[in-house]
Amino acid sequence: MRTLITLFLIVVLAVGGWLAWQVYVPIMPPANTSLLLHSGYSTRRIAAELKKAGVIRSELAFRFWHAWHRKPSLKAGEYLFERAATLPQVHERIGRGDIYFHTVTIPEGYTVFDIAKAMEDAGLGSAADFVHIAETQTQMISDLAPEAKSLEGYLFPNTYEFTRTETLEEMAATMVHQFRQVAQQIGLNSDVPRIVTMASIVEKETAAPEERPRVASVYYNRLAQRMALDADPSVIYAELVTGTYLGSLHHADLSVKSPYNTYRFPGLPPGPIANPGRGALEAALHPESTKFLYFVSDGNGHHRFARSLEEHNRNVVAYRRALGLR
Repeated sequence: MRTLITLFLIVVLAVGGWLAWQVYVPIMPPANTSLLLHSGYSTRRIAAELKKAGVIRSELAFRFWHAWHRKPSLKAGEYLFERAATLPQVHERIGRGDIYFHTVTIPEGYTVFDIAKAMEDAGLGSAADFVHIAETQTQMISDLAPEAKSLEGYLFPNTYEFTRTETLEEMAATMVHQFRQVAQQIGLNSDVPRIVTMASIVEKETAAPEERPRVASVYYNRLAQRMALDADPSVIYAELVTGTYLGSLHHADLSVKSPYNTYRFPGLPPGPIANPGRGALEAALHPESTKFLYFVSDGNGHHRFARSLEEHNRNVVAYRRALGLR
């Protein structure tokens, strides 16, 4: 009898020691271990994923621990494990939903193609998939822009935090929602496609906030006089759409046959050529009242504006002289 009791105590101590080791001794996972736990995963599946990733030592120990600590429930999401942790610490993190967010910054003036690459670089999905969503999920904006061929112009520039449990479509919807909020704040509630298209051109033409209303006035004045807009960024966008842009614009590119080419086709392009920020939207909505018809860089980040072609040509000469050109 004494022998049986001794064996029993040894077994209890052994099991207790094993559990204590499994539960309380920290384990260092592989460097920057990322784990995606989808909604609907059972405790058994979560334990298996944690064990497979090297975050815990034992699935059984994790399930036992959870059975005794059911609250809070385990949360779906992406978790990044960067340092040694005990099983209770891992369980607590998943219980409180300490998920990992991917931060994506979309600068003003980014095109759909730029945004798609930023999303891919952040590990949130393929660029091609994002472009496909932007080109096919136009119902997200159809009430404001029923003729929109893509979400270009309506993916608002901002810094976003996404998790990989979200779909690319949901992420695009978040950007569109942000656009809607800003549009409402600035009073953009009519003629939306025209204003956004103009704002996208203004955004690409100048990085100087104080110049945006004046640049917008130039293009509105040209439209009023039925002059070609002659906006270089629209030509670049025409080539981005066809995949022929090589990184710089040449004189021959100005003859490209595309409705986005504002050198060949009068009026505004058929849609936005980038995603404008709040300042450009406000400039397109409230342009300066001027008689300017031309502008050219001054070589210092701003522009010289002109009312006549003769004045514009003098500004061009001054610009070339500033660059050391003849």
